[in-house]
Amino acid sequence: MKKMHLVGLNHSGPLVGGWRHPEAHADYLDPACWDRVARTLENGRFDAIFFADAQTFYNEQMTRKGGDVYLLDPVPLAMSVARATEKLGIGITISTSLFEPFGIARALGTLDVLSGGRIAWNVVTSVSDQEAHRYGMPGLLPKNERYDRADEVIEACMQLWDSFPPDALVADKKRGLFIDPDKLVHLTYEGKHVKTEGPLTVPPSPQGRPVIMQAGSSERGRQFAARWAEILFTYQHSLANMQAFYKDMHGRMAAFGRPANACAILPSFQPIVGETRSIAKEKQAYLYSLVDDDVALARTSMSIGFDLTKLKPGMSLGDLSAEGGSSGAMDILKIAAAGENLSIVEAARRYACNALCPEIVGTAEDIADWMGGIFRADGCDGFVVMSTTSPSAMETFTRSVVPILQERGLFRTEYEGNTLRSHLNES
Repeated sequence: MKKMHLVGLNHSGPLVGGWRHPEAHADYLDPACWDRVARTLENGRFDAIFFADAQTFYNEQMTRKGGDVYLLDPVPLAMSVARATEKLGIGITISTSLFEPFGIARALGTLDVLSGGRIAWNVVTSVSDQEAHRYGMPGLLPKNERYDRADEVIEACMQLWDSFPPDALVADKKRGLFIDPDKLVHLTYEGKHVKTEGPLTVPPSPQGRPVIMQAGSSERGRQFAARWAEILFTYQHSLANMQAFYKDMHGRMAAFGRPANACAILPSFQPIVGETRSIAKEKQAYLYSLVDDDVALARTSMSIGFDLTKLKPGMSLGDLSAEGGSSGAMDILKIAAAGENLSIVEAARRYACNALCPEIVGTAEDIADWMGGIFRADGCDGFVVMSTTSPSAMETFTRSVVPILQERGLFRTEYEGNTLRSHLNES
């Protein structure tokens, strides 16, 4: 029976609202805190832990009140986590708009070697000009050009990773031969946006090279993922959307000559587990109560491209169109409201908590039922599991939901291999 893949999403700072929860840790700068989260996921036999990232604080309100704040660089954080685990994959976010291919290939190649072949590169193109300014750039390229540059960066990295074949590192003491230079590939890559030369100075890992991970749902993003991604992280809010996305991506991959099993398509969801459904609902309500209104409005405004902070308190969604809100903004907030008659602040609070991914609230059996239903209905190859409070939410999920999935034959009970790519290739 086909088994689902699971990736746990984290970021190196407070979760919106969740950081105020009594069960949430506050030791963001202590490596032991991230080791604990990673070991929890490894004990649950997850494919990988994934660190999202941003290079700037979004705005003063979100910085002051703890909304999407990233405190640590994921590259050294990944090495710390790798030393605390043995088989768990580790996804690292690095932007192709801010970094050059040789530096990316060398850093990720080194991490992949030192972790024993457990690294995934979450490829992003960045969305904020503020990030570009941090690196001395006037701003980001237009969106489609950012993807064109990303194509070139990955092409160049692939060539660099292939430029140091496994048998080139000889280390023969008797012959006095350390590296066989005849086996190294001397290359010159020159595209419109990036240039580099090889060979790379880092030998390959047990999995050859890092796994490519990507989150893209736009037309250009889907084409990019169809060409490169081995893990595709996506936001889809219903079974119908997931099935349509799944089918569409398989068609696009086929056009690049890639089989369907070349990429694990993983929609995100946020579980809230309770001993009973009513307890789970109480947990959800409490989590929403912890989200500051200013953070909710700022976080949602940033995503929908409409400034909700200028609206009168207590306004309903129905009043938004009269204030000039776009149809796209309306659609996003209506999905967040899930058919309920909410105020704009209430809908924004929900959006800030889960960014439109399905929020499944119930018992462990309810959540396992939902996951199994989506998986069996060709809606996905597994899931990116989002956390409400760290580390308690993942601990609850792995202790209560994972065993049910395992009992039903939907998820591994043991790792079959040692590398991330081997986890993804398990049948």
